[in-house]
Amino acid sequence: MSVSTIKNSKTDLVVKTHRLNTVIQNLSLSEIRLVQLGIIDAREKNEGLSSDKPLRITAKRYAEVFDTTIQTAYKMLLDAEENLFERRFSFIDEYDGNKVKTRWVSQVKYLKGQGAIEIIFTPAVVNEISRINGIENFFTKYTLNHIAALDSAYSVRLYELLSQWCEAKKTPILELQTFRGQLGLGVTDYTRMSDFKRRILDATVKEVNEKTDIKVSYEQVKEGRTIVGFKFKVLTKNKPRPTLGANKERDVNTADMFTVDGLNDNQLGRIARNPSFVADYNHIVSSTSPAGQDPKAWEFEMINRLKKDASQFKKRPIRDYLEY
Repeated sequence: MSVSTIKNSKTDLVVKTHRLNTVIQNLSLSEIRLVQLGIIDAREKNEGLSSDKPLRITAKRYAEVFDTTIQTAYKMLLDAEENLFERRFSFIDEYDGNKVKTRWVSQVKYLKGQGAIEIIFTPAVVNEISRINGIENFFTKYTLNHIAALDSAYSVRLYELLSQWCEAKKTPILELQTFRGQLGLGVTDYTRMSDFKRRILDATVKEVNEKTDIKVSYEQVKEGRTIVGFKFKVLTKNKPRPTLGANKERDVNTADMFTVDGLNDNQLGRIARNPSFVADYNHIVSSTSPAGQDPKAWEFEMINRLKKDASQFKKRPIRDYLEY
């Protein structure tokens, strides 16, 4: 697919392997956000993946995506520059079963007077964000606009962990100690179960439910009287249908041709897979982006775009693409 001529940072797609998504880590909110931007921009620009091409992230981009002031974005970049290099995570090697400990970045530099930061991801991270192989079940995908309003690092991590189970609508048992580490808690943080549930789990569930596109609930898993883990239900919220008043502003002669009202996600996916649709609109994504390399990521991206604003797809009536 050809180079993109349309870019909307509010719908940037974060794509990483489930393994990277579920690592034990302790990033702050600003560091999580910087890594999210880095994942997107590294794939888009082919930078930050090797020592000779560091990735540059500006305060302006950070501010636009996360709806904050430039001054706040500057501070977030400075905080990240101070601490991100020291942040580590661990995962189990898929080949020999041994634990691997690594950093997120091998180099970080704040560019004075430019309001920007440069980073280079470690080989372990590069491997988990760049090996799109077409097997959708191996990858976690979400768009930044779904989590940009979250104010807690724990809430962001809960969203990331649960978003990979949206299709299944429920998770397996998340073992307590592993789950705590995945959220970013240390071994001495909120060790009393009542404190963990009240200050962390219930608070993050509430924020995710209020501010994102998913609705979650959980149940405790016990062995005897001891809580050993949690299971979650994960549902995607239904998008509100446009009001009659909003539709009045559309061209009455063409609105029915381009609307996706009444089409479900399966039908939208069929439209996105139509070779004619691909040929008509492959210019709107970069050839190096996830949607430009992986048909499943393309379908995911196009469904979101169609549901967000179908009026940008005007080369022929949307429903025509159902016929193939």
